[in-house]
Amino acid sequence: MNIISIKTFLTVVRIGHLNRAAIELNITQSAVTARLDALDDALGSRLLNRSRKGATMTKAGYAFLEQAEVMVHMWDTAKARISLPHGIKSLFSMVADPSLWQGLGNLWLDELRSTYADIAFEVWTARAHEAQGWLLSGVSDAALLPEPLSGAGIASRIFHRQRLVQVSTQARNRVTWDPHYVLVDYGTKFRADHAQAWPGEDSASMTFSNPEWAMNHILNHGGSAYLPVSMAAPYLESGKLHNVAGSPIFERTIYLNWRTSCDEQFVWLKQTF
Repeated sequence: MNIISIKTFLTVVRIGHLNRAAIELNITQSAVTARLDALDDALGSRLLNRSRKGATMTKAGYAFLEQAEVMVHMWDTAKARISLPHGIKSLFSMVADPSLWQGLGNLWLDELRSTYADIAFEVWTARAHEAQGWLLSGVSDAALLPEPLSGAGIASRIFHRQRLVQVSTQARNRVTWDPHYVLVDYGTKFRADHAQAWPGEDSASMTFSNPEWAMNHILNHGGSAYLPVSMAAPYLESGKLHNVAGSPIFERTIYLNWRTSCDEQFVWLKQTF
């Protein structure tokens, strides 16, 4: 089993067809088949149902998929760490929850890059379960998440307390219910706090798990939503969004999780942002 065969498997899974995968990989379809056959032989199971109509994963394929992604990620990270550009002494691999990038993760990365010019940075997106696996396996060094992680060799601290404010494309005060309100699902605590503050029977007809998507939606179609202050700030200043006067303000705790073996190499892991 080699990394090229694993990457070929992932390409076929993503595209769903051997011939189109061969075109993307710039190899023949018979070469794709040979790589998949070698992978099947190495694992002792057939990973894909292959036909002229396309390719779908078998039960074994589904079981192997997550491990294949981790192995490719580890391989790419290892290559990056041993082939750093001239003047770069190490690589910092960071994971961020998708909802924490705009207005928080990106600002932290900008600060780190301006301070540590001899460090290379890479950023991946993942939810808590996947991020925990990457930290435990050493694939990534730190993870910015809306929850703390635990495990051997993992440390965690509060990174930021994120204020969530209701904003609207129309200047207005709090109302009993906005029919154009868009709900952003920030997790269990937010849902409980939100239900207590807005106990009515009405519910949002549109829900997003990512605040940036919700913001783009209301900017394009009108409406209101709860957004992080740092994300909404430029649009509040430009007048494209307005604070909804009288609406309650919620708080979301953000955690930085990291491998304790990185403490000395990356001193900023314990520093306040």
